[in-house]
Amino acid sequence: MQHNRAGRKLGRTTAHRKALFRNQLSSLITHERIQTTLPKAKDLRPLIEKMVTLGKRGGLHARRLVLKTIPEAPTVKKLFEEIAPRFQSRAGGYTRILKLGRRPGDGAEMAILEFIDFDWAHRQAEKKVAAKAAEEKKQSLLEKAKKLVSGKSEGKSDGEKSDKAEKKAEGAEAEGEKEKKAVPPTEKKKGYTAPKGPKGSGPRGGGTHGGSPRKTG
Repeated sequence: MQHNRAGRKLGRTTAHRKALFRNQLSSLITHERIQTTLPKAKDLRPLIEKMVTLGKRGGLHARRLVLKTIPEAPTVKKLFEEIAPRFQSRAGGYTRILKLGRRPGDGAEMAILEFIDFDWAHRQAEKKVAAKAAEEKKQSLLEKAKKLVSGKSEGKSDGEKSDKAEKKAEGAEAEGEKEKKAVPPTEKKKGYTAPKGPKGSGPRGGGTHGGSPRKTG
């Protein structure tokens, strides 16, 4: 028979169980409401109560004791500066457990663990405002990106048009110069034909073959 061994093992080793509670504590302080199984919620409730009590006490030593369990500076800061001051006039009982019934998959009893001053409607309104702000920021970034891309494409098209026009003008000038060099000035007149020389006026003064005339007799 086991004596002086309180708490559930939850089917985990000691290190795994501590890591589980550390993550659940961090999530509960961050969101002020978590959904888990009923045995886990019952074991987690005393731990979060001790954390809030240390937050109410304040001081460097209390903060270091909390950091031993929750090694996340922003989470510990929220516990000491936002959550703990809300319970200064309360001696204990900072959280509550709401049963949700059994889970469809394995039949485990589910529950919600939350702070007693948790306001569901206020939290939903805050989430809507945050989602709206994020959507507006996303739309503004998309509009800026579209403007930037359209401006670049317009500048590029104008530059390409000017480059094409300059190349076309240079090509036309080059073709005109070639035509001037290739065509002699005498051939520019209409109906002009080059004069033909007398028959047999080759380079050697011979006949049609361009050689010396054959000797006869």
